[in-house]
Amino acid sequence: QVQLVESGGGSVQAGGSLRLSCEASGYTYRIICMGWFRQAPGKEREGVAGISAVIGTTYYADSVKGRFTISQDNAKNMVYLQMNSLKLEDTAIYYCAADASGRWCDANLDPRKFGFWGQGTQVTVSS
Repeated sequence: QVQLVESGGGSVQAGGSLRLSCEASGYTYRIICMGWFRQAPGKEREGVAGISAVIGTTYYADSVKGRFTISQDNAKNMVYLQMNSLKLEDTAIYYCAADASGRWCDANLDPRKFGFWGQGTQVTVSS
């Protein structure tokens, strides 16, 4: 029903920046919230940032607040994650996700609330 494709991952030195992009297709009119999640080796998947597709309210994990910015261009069905001041601990596979069943974004960024997922893109931060 909803397809998501991420792009923009790669390798960067600590302190550098990357911008991830996510293109949504299918029944995008049903999406009420878009989110970015990540999973590092040996760790559980965690929410990074979320944005209401309706009113644009944003949510961030404490670990990335002030460094990452989520944004969207609904006319293009695109969501972005601008990552600045990258740290070694930001290394992970980053996933774009969509909630098409709720009424509002989950401020806690619980991955169980998001029913559609992209394939993931690797972000590697080196010293």
